[in-house]
Amino acid sequence: MVYIVWLLTTVCFNLPSSSDADAAFDAVIGSIEDIIMEDDFQHLQQSFMEKHYLEFDDSEENKLTYTPIFNEYIEMLEKRLEQQLMERIPCFNMSTFNHLLKQHKDEVSGDIFDMLLTFTDFMAFKEMFIDYRAEREGRGLDLSDGLVVRSLSSATSKPITSRTTELK
Repeated sequence: MVYIVWLLTTVCFNLPSSSDADAAFDAVIGSIEDIIMEDDFQHLQQSFMEKHYLEFDDSEENKLTYTPIFNEYIEMLEKRLEQQLMERIPCFNMSTFNHLLKQHKDEVSGDIFDMLLTFTDFMAFKEMFIDYRAEREGRGLDLSDGLVVRSLSSATSKPITSRTTELK
């Protein structure tokens, strides 16, 4: 309850203190992390990407079909995120948050920032689909052959690679 009161006075009434604004921004980012990790949001994004990934290719030219897909993505996922944030933070405002995000972009974790960027940056959106398609088609980066595991208990223990089945 104290948190909600603090959030309302900080975010809704726009107190001038920069530390209050920073704390409110951090609270919103924490809520975003929670929302995008929820099964419903993950399923929504996964279904959308599965439905449209074959449209995207790694060419310089952008197809006309990309624009309606981008608009649908924004409508579906950004609106879902905004709705969830408004349920958790009743006075949440997406345009105010976007303005704050630009000011604090170096403070936001890479994965969260990249996901938020797909709502406003078409090229980030396209890159997300290109990466997804590469992964679905087995063209993703595989580093498993270079994996070596050594026991910390003995300096002379033999390495265990991804191909070794015997463990000591």
